[in-house]
Amino acid sequence: MRTHFCGVIKEDLVDNEVTLCGWVHRRRDHGGVIFIDLRDVKGIAQVVIDPDTPSSFALAETARSEYVLSITGKVRLRPEGTINDDMVTGRVEVLVKELTILNEAKTPPFQLDDQHIHDDTRLKYRYIDLRTGRMQNNLKMRAKTVSELRGFLENNEFIEIETPMLTKATPEGARDYLVPSRTYPGQFFALPQSPQLFKQLLMMSGMDRYYQIVKCFRDEDLRADRQPEFTQLDIEMSFVDELQIIEQMEMMIRSVFSNILQVDLPKPFPRISYAEAMIEFGSDRPDLRNPLRLVELGDLMVESEFKVFSGPAASKNGRVAGLCVPNGVSISRKQIDDYTNFVARYGAKGLAYIKVNCLSDGVDGLQSPILKFLSKTIIEGILSRTNCKDGDLIFFGADNASVVNASLGALRDLVGEDLGLLEGDWRPVWVIDFPMFDWDDREKRWTALHHPFTAAQQDMEAVADDPGTAISKAYDMVLNGIEIGGGSIRVNDSTEQKKIFELLGISEEEANSKFGFLLDALEHGCPPHGGIAFGVDRLLMLMLGEQSIRDVIAFPKTQTASCPLTAAPSEAAESQLRELSIRVKQAKNTSV
Repeated sequence: MRTHFCGVIKEDLVDNEVTLCGWVHRRRDHGGVIFIDLRDVKGIAQVVIDPDTPSSFALAETARSEYVLSITGKVRLRPEGTINDDMVTGRVEVLVKELTILNEAKTPPFQLDDQHIHDDTRLKYRYIDLRTGRMQNNLKMRAKTVSELRGFLENNEFIEIETPMLTKATPEGARDYLVPSRTYPGQFFALPQSPQLFKQLLMMSGMDRYYQIVKCFRDEDLRADRQPEFTQLDIEMSFVDELQIIEQMEMMIRSVFSNILQVDLPKPFPRISYAEAMIEFGSDRPDLRNPLRLVELGDLMVESEFKVFSGPAASKNGRVAGLCVPNGVSISRKQIDDYTNFVARYGAKGLAYIKVNCLSDGVDGLQSPILKFLSKTIIEGILSRTNCKDGDLIFFGADNASVVNASLGALRDLVGEDLGLLEGDWRPVWVIDFPMFDWDDREKRWTALHHPFTAAQQDMEAVADDPGTAISKAYDMVLNGIEIGGGSIRVNDSTEQKKIFELLGISEEEANSKFGFLLDALEHGCPPHGGIAFGVDRLLMLMLGEQSIRDVIAFPKTQTASCPLTAAPSEAAESQLRELSIRVKQAKNTSV
């Protein structure tokens, strides 16, 4: 039907006859001559219809936005003064000899160049939203990036192996999406949160190097970098240690950025321990573009009469930290109040601060409601420890360490963006030496910080003696404050795996029920192995400068895990439910 794409019509085709197909991007009637910007996957070409072709002209008069057309005509140079150098095709146009309307279109629900369309509207009419240049570019970039990842892995002797979508529900991690079984009434499959156990079984099968670009599913609360279904690049390797995996994955990501974005990432990526990350950044996903650092102040506050500081300073689980903001005295009182409300979301009870107007004036050069509670020695220690200068502002966090880290870490990110402090475009970092376990106060038991199949750096006897100090062989790749990949060396010994289950409060009966196939496989010659999984959607979101992974996914869900386009989820027919031995309990009507 067509001889050329719209976006490739240039001077070298002048005087050639072409046939183009596409959508009406814009139509203009200029005194008897009609101009149509015709759009396809490659771009836009200007076509001209004049009254000398009366049948085509009559059809062009009826054409509206998003009509689908086919035109045949001769390429010519645009007249002087009408050249548009902002368009690839801006020096030529096509004088139409024949025009056919392939399909009419209703008035679109929004203009394709409108930047302020509500997300729900964009998702309801996703097939129209995907026509925009932005979304077309995003999906093309996604395809190129996935191709680059595949090429790297296959060139390095990884083989792609598919793993099941219908599998077994397992404890730990997010909630599963369950699929009822018709042939086994009352029993359920689970959609995989990751192919973790299957890729470990593949290593036990002698596959050596595996990868898979796979859909994963997690029934969890959503945010900008989460979706109920997402795409993961899953990787596993045998007979390796964590350093070999880290080096190989760095090579892969550097290759992607070099070949897709023409960006050279550092070699090697910096590495910091989990403990360092929490002390300096309050987060295990630090954005290294931000020069702000948290400063430990607890030892200065232990003897203070100010209980807000001395209480957490003296507590085993407490922390007092400062965040020095260069030129922060310019921050208004209203903005400080807004920051106070912001840190409250993370459990902080307040946000103390000191404005450093003039260091040479001593305490008189400082401004803060808390100065009267602090001794001169403590104030001098704060100023020295934070290395502040005239014009700086120091924020304080004092509470349980987890609250201080979460609140000041988030505040660091927010202030860095608000004040334009971010330096450089791309700052990758590996976070290593994670704790094996985290204590759950509510359930009064240890939980796996990553997952229960992660190997420890210490021997299992030391881990069992003091789980709280056990360090794992886990590693996360973080880029600009977002975790894009995480992995670990796995447990490859059945006895050790059983001991970890025991430490996590998983009984022997439950372990055999949920993981019996894994424990059995570990006893049949399991090699040392480890791997990593990358969030493809998150990686693309960063590479494209988008704010949400929804904008790099063709058909995403909303923040409430629904699909406005297809109206999913929806009710199932009674006959289907009967086949599945399911009866739906009607929700109570709570309306007044």
